[in-house]
Parts: sequence; C-alpha cells; structure tokens
Amino acid sequence: MSKIGKRVRIERITDRKSGNSLIIPLDHGISIGPVKGLTNLAETVDKVAEGGANAVLMQKGMVAHGHRGYGRDIGLIIHMSASTSLGPDPNNKVQVCTVEEAIQMGADAVSVHINIGSETEAEQLKKLGNVAERCDAWGMPLLAMMYPRGKNIKDPFDAETVAHVARAGAELGADIVKTNYTGDPDSFKKVVQGCPVPVVIAGGPKTKTDRDILEMVRGAMDVGARGVAVGRNVFQHENPIKMTRAVSKIVHKNTSVEDALEELK
Repeated sequence: MSKIGKRVRIERITDRKSGNSLIIPLDHGISIGPVKGLTNLAETVDKVAEGGANAVLMQKGMVAHGHRGYGRDIGLIIHMSASTSLGPDPNNKVQVCTVEEAIQMGADAVSVHINIGSETEAEQLKKLGNVAERCDAWGMPLLAMMYPRGKNIKDPFDAETVAHVARAGAELGADIVKTNYTGDPDSFKKVVQGCPVPVVIAGGPKTKTDRDILEMVRGAMDVGARGVAVGRNVFQHENPIKMTRAVSKIVHKNTSVEDALEELK
C-alpha cells in the first residue's frame, strides 16, 4: 500500500501532462534569515502558485504561516534538515523533523539535505537511510538534496563529482534527487544517466540575468532532467508570478528560452 501512497502524493507535486516538477524552495529563512522575498511567506506562496509552480518547500514551523487556505492550491514539501550560516559548520545538516510530523501537517513529500564531502557526511548519510525507511513505511515521497560540499571538494559543479552525489541519493532510497547543474548539457547528461531516479536541478544563487537562469533550465531539461527547484531566482525576482510562468513554460511545455522570455515582457 505504501507504493500507492507515494504515487498519489507524487502526483500532487508534479504536472500530470509533462510528468515534471517545478518546485520553489522557501526554506532559506533558517540558513540565512528572512531575506527579500521571504518576509511575507504567504504572499510569496500565493505568487508562485499563481505562476504555476507545482510545489513549495519549507520548514515545518512555517507551514502555518504560508501554505494554503487562499489562492490556487499548490503541493507541500516539508524540509527535514537544518543548519544556519551563523553556526560553526553550516555544512552540518541535522534532522529537525520526522516523517510522522510531516504527515500530520499534510505534506505531499519530505526533503532532506545531504552534504557529501562534509565533516559530518557519515551522520548525514545515516540520516538519509533512516528517513528513506520511514518514507517507504508511510508511502511518503522523499526528495534528497545532494550537494558536494566540504574542504576536499575542489569543484562542486564537476560532472563526475555531481554524478557521484546524485547517485548516492538514489542508492540510499530517494525518490527524487536535487543537485547542482554542472554548467552545460553535455556534462549534466552524465549526472542524469548515472541516477536511476528523477533528477531536478537547484536554481543556485541569484543569476545576473533572467536569460541565465532560463538557459540553465533549458539545458538541464534537454538532457533528461525532470524539473527544477528554483528559489532565489524566483522569489527575489521583481515579478515572481511572471518568472514562475517563464520557468514553467520550459519545464512543462518544452518551449524555447526565447518563448519563455516573452512571459517576462
């Protein structure tokens, strides 16, 4: 029965026609504070829902302050990992929520953040394995944010490195893996080919131009990515609704970058 539960919930965070996902992470408040775009979470959720996002991702304590009860419906992914930029080791992600708590709050999926290469990699991998087991038991989809971060990681966008961390997420039971885009389609193709579960790319830091982020999305989708998880490049945009629509056109309608840019005019 748990497989049926996963399938039902995954349908709530994906587009049924394209089978792809446009996720807006809004969990930055714990790591870097109430930055622009996250001060009024309910307002931001309303805008990205209006723009056609499939799901928002947030910490458990923010669900009551910014999800549903207004506007268009949108899927809910509850993030189970945390660290702050003020701590001695921001790469040390600890578990701050349980699958059972997420179920009680109405989550459609849960996510964990794992930093491969960090000082606490072993503990984080153990956490991922344990959470995957609970997700299987409850029929809860698991998104694993897999990043290469640590003192021995020379290039967090190196294709072989990113392929390794993405595969690690699948190896330990993730249903969807979120990771870095490697910079070009040819290199990112290796990441997708090496990961047997759907891969979505991280939006990363705020880009200089709208074209930059849309070209990144287009490049990833061209080689088999199944969606994107874009935060700052959407919620810090001057018009989050239009930016969400622009990204959505590429992810769900397979349009060109030029067509997507028309949404922003």
